[in-house]
Amino acid sequence: MPNEVRARRNRPGRVSRVALGAAVALAATVSVAGFAPASAADRGAVTLPAGGILTAPTRIAHTAAGDVGYREVGTGSPILLVAGHNATMDTWSPAFVDALAAHHRVVVFDNAGVGATAPVSPPTSISAMADQTGALISTLRLHRPAVLGWSMGGMIAQALAVRHPAQVGRLVLAATQAGTGASLPIPPAAAAAADSPDPAVVLSVLFPPDQLAAARAYGAGLLQYPNRYAVSAPTRAAQDTAIAQWMAGQDRAGRDLHRIHVPTLVADGTLDALDPTANSHLLHDGLRDAELLLYPDAGHAFLFQDTAAFVPAVEAFLHHGR
Repeated sequence: MPNEVRARRNRPGRVSRVALGAAVALAATVSVAGFAPASAADRGAVTLPAGGILTAPTRIAHTAAGDVGYREVGTGSPILLVAGHNATMDTWSPAFVDALAAHHRVVVFDNAGVGATAPVSPPTSISAMADQTGALISTLRLHRPAVLGWSMGGMIAQALAVRHPAQVGRLVLAATQAGTGASLPIPPAAAAAADSPDPAVVLSVLFPPDQLAAARAYGAGLLQYPNRYAVSAPTRAAQDTAIAQWMAGQDRAGRDLHRIHVPTLVADGTLDALDPTANSHLLHDGLRDAELLLYPDAGHAFLFQDTAAFVPAVEAFLHHGR
């Protein structure tokens, strides 16, 4: 496919503290006019259908691991989207979700302690959040959904596949790291930018400098969500600790990467300032059945920058071998 680099391998075989929840800050501090949608010629441009995720109601699933707030849209085989650090359901680009929903039942939800989702019993860990995710899958009877995790969500997706392998059909790991303790840390300058209170600075670390139109389109899409809300400071701190443990190889599920046996797509942008490309190769190489997909001139938010190319790539991956 154009504008991407692929690799495939079948063999045995300090986190990006991204303020992904900066989407919420965008809504509070930036006018819609300041984030006008990109033109149809832009690489990630996707036309949203009427309704879609923006009008989907928030529901509460009463799971064995506590209440979980979620929304769903579309019909077909299920895809569960797992959000990242400091993120809510409103962090997913509406264009991205609705593009997936054209052929799938897409479920988005809030991680532990966010929105209407109950916290997990302390201490919070990636594995504990994965267990709660598994409880949601059981309650909604998704039956081995494809699981797509972005950033910290990719860590949760890995832990889910290790701890609850019967609940996962296929994995898509976007801009994330292995929990083996060998991943490269986030560069200090990018870490500082990601933690900035200025949404424009945060966007600058999610998108390459020459992708201003994509950054604006992403911001404009997030501003369309009604009733936006933020992640509390205690929950962010708990996530920070969980991520640090994962990156250090202190979460058992992270060290058991080799136990993931489902087909997996590892994807990222080659210019991800928060997650060095070497980490994508490390993650890919540690999996039994994995495909690596890297987008040139794209960053941590590559899946929203290159929605028009990435969604078809996900579709092709999900349907391969069926």
